[in-house]
Amino acid sequence: MDGGVAERSARLLDGLRAFGALYTDFTGRFAAWLGLNSTDATALVEILYAEDKGTPLSPTRLSERLGLTTGATTNLINRLEKLGHVVRTREHADRRVVTLRSSPRIERPAREFFGPLGAHFQALVAQYEPAELDRFEDFLHRLHATMGDLLADQGPDPTTRPRS
Repeated sequence: MDGGVAERSARLLDGLRAFGALYTDFTGRFAAWLGLNSTDATALVEILYAEDKGTPLSPTRLSERLGLTTGATTNLINRLEKLGHVVRTREHADRRVVTLRSSPRIERPAREFFGPLGAHFQALVAQYEPAELDRFEDFLHRLHATMGDLLADQGPDPTTRPRS
C-alpha cells in the first residue's frame, strides 16, 4: 500500500476509534445521570435513536444491535420497562410482533442530556459545504458496508476462534 494512503488510513482509523471512545464515554455519562448501568443506557439510546429515525426496534433487532442473547435482552427490556423508560407495543397486524418505544417519561430527560450534543453537531456540520458532506457520508456508508461484509464473512459464531 502506498505510504501516503497507509498513513492517512491509520489517522482516519485512529480518529474513528477516538470518536467511538468518546461516544461510549458520553453514553456512560448518560447512564450515570439516569442511574442505569452502561448496557441499559446503550439500549435506551438505541431505542430513542431508532424512534427518532422513524424505525422503532423490535426486541430481536435490539439484541442484534447490542450483541446480547435474546434472554439477556428480555431481562434488559424488563428492567427498562419497570423503571418506566420503555414500553412494549403491538403495532403490527401480526400481534406477536413487539415494538419497543421510549416512554413519554424519558423523552424530556433524554433530550435535555443529548440536546447540547445535537446542537453542537449541527453547528459543526453547518461549517462544511454540502458536496464535502456528501463525500463524507459516502465514505461512512462504504465503511459501514465494508465492515458489515467482513463481519458477515466471519460467520454467525463470534466465539469461534482461529486455531493456533
